[in-house]
Amino acid sequence: MSTTTLRQVQGGAYDRLLADLGATFRPQRQWVEGRGLLLIIGHFLSGVGAGAWLFALAFDQRAGLAAATATVALAGVFHLLFLGRPERFWRMFRAKSSWIARGFVGMNLFVPGALLYFVFPDGYVGGAFLAVSLLGAAILIVYKGNVYAASKGVPFWNSPLLPVLYAAYALRGGGAALLVLLPFAKDGADEATVGLIELWIGLSAAVMLGFYLGVMRNATRAAQRSVAELMHGRVALVFYLGTLGAGLVVPIAAGVVGLAAPLSEAVLAVVACFSLGGDFFAKYAIAKAGVYVPLMPTLGEGARPPR
Repeated sequence: MSTTTLRQVQGGAYDRLLADLGATFRPQRQWVEGRGLLLIIGHFLSGVGAGAWLFALAFDQRAGLAAATATVALAGVFHLLFLGRPERFWRMFRAKSSWIARGFVGMNLFVPGALLYFVFPDGYVGGAFLAVSLLGAAILIVYKGNVYAASKGVPFWNSPLLPVLYAAYALRGGGAALLVLLPFAKDGADEATVGLIELWIGLSAAVMLGFYLGVMRNATRAAQRSVAELMHGRVALVFYLGTLGAGLVVPIAAGVVGLAAPLSEAVLAVVACFSLGGDFFAKYAIAKAGVYVPLMPTLGEGARPPR
């Protein structure tokens, strides 16, 4: 295919590729643009579902158990849609060498285990299914951050702190999911307790996010560039309005107000939706801000961010 034909078929994508290759700090696009957005949605849903399963178990909320199982199953669908050849999904079972494969194994443990426990919750059989579901949920909570942290070519991701941050967001998302269900489920969840847990996890996530950005600000030049993209670059709007505004400021403020005057279930559900939206934008912003290690690190100290 000639260059002219390629330009006609792909439009501005070809020019953008040339611009990226010529940039000192080349942006990561595969896991955030186009089909890459499906992967972020899958990671978000799997974390929320696994976290919701733990909270639903703690509060004995069957509606939460059902919603958590459905959420993780939907996450699996998005993971399959992300694949270029979904019919070859079986090749993902390489858990010894790939965190993505480990996450897929976690889903295949969690969904059957959770479904069977939901149907047969009693006795030794129910205990066995519960153990399988908990193992799958634990894998789902820890694998997402490790998928990114294993990417040595993107220094902003390559940190042992990122899996901890993603695990905190998974638990936070699980608490928020339970709050969303409160107006529709009357099977034992204590909205005041769940709201307090959500506030604590929100504060923890805020501290962890700030600590992570602080560490990355003093890391390699590529990681510093990613922090700059979040703070005042091409990801700043999503980061400030989505991650910080909707995801942290609104839930934490509502939680503080709720300590003085209890909020209604409906208000808690709305706040939880903001929290979940912020969690999604946090994952999106971290993926979008990733830039590769410069091919020519001696150049480009004053290079402008690629658009």
